[in-house]
Amino acid sequence: MAKINNTPDDNKDKVENIDVENEKELEELDIEQEVITEPELSESPQNDLATERDKYLRLAAEYDNFRKRSAKEREMIYSSARTDVITKLLPVYDNLERALKMECIDESFYKGVEMIMTQLTETLNDMGVQIIPAVGEPFDPNRHNAVMSIEDPNLGEGIVAEEYQKGFILGDRVIRFSTVVVAN
Repeated sequence: MAKINNTPDDNKDKVENIDVENEKELEELDIEQEVITEPELSESPQNDLATERDKYLRLAAEYDNFRKRSAKEREMIYSSARTDVITKLLPVYDNLERALKMECIDESFYKGVEMIMTQLTETLNDMGVQIIPAVGEPFDPNRHNAVMSIEDPNLGEGIVAEEYQKGFILGDRVIRFSTVVVAN
């Protein structure tokens, strides 16, 4: 068995060769070496305490902002989802309203449709949905969509004469505009 004798000078040469090789590789890759220094200790523990307190307060403020932003995003997502569901239910409301305007021979069938309409209306009211008043009201472009205008001496100018489709609001947000006819 061969015995390897390494002297400290031999090891020093090997380390220097490795460092020279690494520097050449880094130069080829155009990567700069970072010099890591030990953190400096301040002369006063009160300065350290003030610095750490400042870091803590900034972190607490960042967390508070994150929490508020997350709550606001959740509320926006909930509001958007609720609006989407209500928008998809409005055609059902329209069809039930049309069904109630039609004459029906079967009284029990009519009563059933009427009960469904009442239940849907109550559900929409519980969700905060309100019907936009239209007929006899002044035309409001923020709530009404005028599709036609008529001459009517009995109504004043800019008054809604007829409503083709009901509009709905949720809070301050219009879910669907009322489709109306306006008197000139």
